[in-house]
Amino acid sequence: MAYENVSVSKEEGIGIVTVNRPKALNALNAATLRELSAAFDEMAQAADVRAVVLTGGGDRAFVAGADISEMVGYAPMDAELFAALGQGVMFKIERLPKPVIAAVHGFALGGGCELAMACDIRIASDKLRIGQPEVKLGIPPGFGGTQRLARIVGPGKAKEMIFSGDMYDAAEALRIGLVDRVVPFEKLMEEAKKLARTIASRGEVAVRLSKDAINAGMDVDIESGCMLERKAFGMCFASRDRLEGMKAFLEKREPRFSGK
Repeated sequence: MAYENVSVSKEEGIGIVTVNRPKALNALNAATLRELSAAFDEMAQAADVRAVVLTGGGDRAFVAGADISEMVGYAPMDAELFAALGQGVMFKIERLPKPVIAAVHGFALGGGCELAMACDIRIASDKLRIGQPEVKLGIPPGFGGTQRLARIVGPGKAKEMIFSGDMYDAAEALRIGLVDRVVPFEKLMEEAKKLARTIASRGEVAVRLSKDAINAGMDVDIESGCMLERKAFGMCFASRDRLEGMKAFLEKREPRFSGK
């Protein structure tokens, strides 16, 4: 697919997806959301990609939010369909059978915060400004913010953030667990790629099943979650990677994983 608002590249076993509308602070309009959906389909199908880094083009924003200039004329049904489009993209990222690392910098507001939360791991620039300011526009979050934010930082903090619409800096985002690491902007992509390459070097089947078990286990009781883990553990014993990993350990050498 030819992309206008998104760029896709690959290097050393990792894929890099960039929202590339820097003049609009990478705001998410319908066209960009459809391109993101296609880009992650491409990542899912790429046999040479084992982990993905998602970021925003330019140095001012990861994604500053949904495109208000497009939304302003929406009727209620238009708005619901737009929310469904955005939520579909977030689910696609969340359910991608490969880890996704968000390299978040500058403004990550509204849809940008929601996009980051759909990723598995969030590495942030020290210049981050993140939040869910939709109430300042007279609307609630629409791309999953009311659900994922509460699961990540807890319902009380999520309500404070969403009800106030305030922005938070990198230090506060790290303190409340909204991001997992903070690095200088100049090292952001380097650190995100380094982690992605590390993950890509591990047992692909084990990483995929671990992601599935963690995600599914978040919505069930701990006994049900442990049953999911038990099944994933057993399934891995049918993989070549499991045998290679254990043999490599016993033979005191680096494993050569095949993803099978």
